[in-house]
Amino acid sequence: MTNTTGTVPAPGVDPVDPVAVLATLASSLQATEASIIRLQAVRDAHLAVAQRLADDLTTASGAGAVRGEAADLAARSVAAELAGVLRMSDRVVQGRMSRAADLMTRYPAAMAAFTDAQISPAHARLIQDAGARLDDDVRAEFERLAVSACEGETPGRAKKVVERIAERLAPRSLTDRHRDAQKNRRVWREDLEDGQKLLGMIHSAAVIDGIFDRLTQQAHMLKTANAKAAKDAAEGVTPDPDGLGDPDDERTLDQLRADLCADTLLTGAASGHDTTAGLLSAIQARVEITIPAFTAMRPDTTGCGALTGPSSAFGVRAEQPGELAGGQPIDTDTARILAGGVIAWERVLTHPVTGAILAVDHYRPNADLRRLLHARDSRCRFHTCGLPPVTQDLDHTIDAAHGGATEEGNLGGLCRRHHVLKHQTAWAVTQLGAGVLEWTSPTGATYIDKPPPPVTFTIHDPGPAPDPDPDEDPPPDPERGPDPDPPSSLDAEPPF
Repeated sequence: MTNTTGTVPAPGVDPVDPVAVLATLASSLQATEASIIRLQAVRDAHLAVAQRLADDLTTASGAGAVRGEAADLAARSVAAELAGVLRMSDRVVQGRMSRAADLMTRYPAAMAAFTDAQISPAHARLIQDAGARLDDDVRAEFERLAVSACEGETPGRAKKVVERIAERLAPRSLTDRHRDAQKNRRVWREDLEDGQKLLGMIHSAAVIDGIFDRLTQQAHMLKTANAKAAKDAAEGVTPDPDGLGDPDDERTLDQLRADLCADTLLTGAASGHDTTAGLLSAIQARVEITIPAFTAMRPDTTGCGALTGPSSAFGVRAEQPGELAGGQPIDTDTARILAGGVIAWERVLTHPVTGAILAVDHYRPNADLRRLLHARDSRCRFHTCGLPPVTQDLDHTIDAAHGGATEEGNLGGLCRRHHVLKHQTAWAVTQLGAGVLEWTSPTGATYIDKPPPPVTFTIHDPGPAPDPDPDEDPPPDPERGPDPDPPSSLDAEPPF
């Protein structure tokens, strides 16, 4: 409620409406942020001009064989001049000049969106980094899709989508790059203060996730056993000498993970913390992945069905990456190994173009429903959050206590922070269908959050169908109805 000159508020009415103040504050902050972004774009344009000036100075010098050294010296000289007014290191300024020039020349659409405050500097850096490995002939298409994906999204949430777009257009598949990167896997140590050292490891994403998950499961089991042992001790119950819990163990989850990791690496098993029954050692790592059907099938590279180049006759890349829960892509070799090592998989059917989740095979209804929602909601569904599914609560949009059904159309994955926000504040959410959520703030502002597209492919139009072969079977009669056992097609792409 606003109070204008000459207006007397009604008795008992607060002349300051907190909701109106919050709405005005949000609007002012939005306008201020847009102005700041536009000024940052102007600054980058100035830095790009500085880089161009350095290039012109190099050309004018006629450096010849030492052109590379001359270009660096010219850029250093210009950067040193600007560093004085920016109060920055000239090395930092030189790096920003190069990056700004690259954005201006190779990503004009992103620079235009940046200048119009449609995307932020962080979005622009994201697009540059993801597009660095792309060829010039696909960069414009990548830019168009990437800018669209960044508009209205936080950089963290847009990152997975932009990287997925870049992966689809990359000249080399993720599998090829992963094979090269795996040559650099290593373990190292660094000295820290207070008698500590850091142990680091670079390995396949699926391996690291599996290690962390197994340690987390073991640590949770110890925490539960410790709590039970403490309760038994308080009640005077004699502890089991072979039991797992320790009533005096007050270590945090992080400390337990570190101790269990050290124990396992030093002894080959968690023997120092385990029981005679080997409860901790029996815990296996859980790695949840989404795998396109064509990735699960190794392509024929020798016979008449061999696939050559980055895509097949249908415009489908031969090497479609899988994804870990949360959206991180993994190479197809690892995806196939993991798929082949399980005794069962849950099939999720997706639309071949939009990637929307269509259905799952219901082996275990509760587990399948959670699996479907993990596949659909690979991040927290609050419009500015990107936490992965492992952190989510399955929230009833319409509370079960008020008759809300436990089904896909009334459930959404929310992290604990935003789950509590929905129930304990004036924020509200509505399901619009197809997994699209509409959030309404206390000021009445609305925000649409669409589920991120899962790993999938887009079918390119192969052109008109060839003339039918007279030696082949005729097409089915429309009046006879569909074939009761139709052949498999590309109508629905099931990532597993």
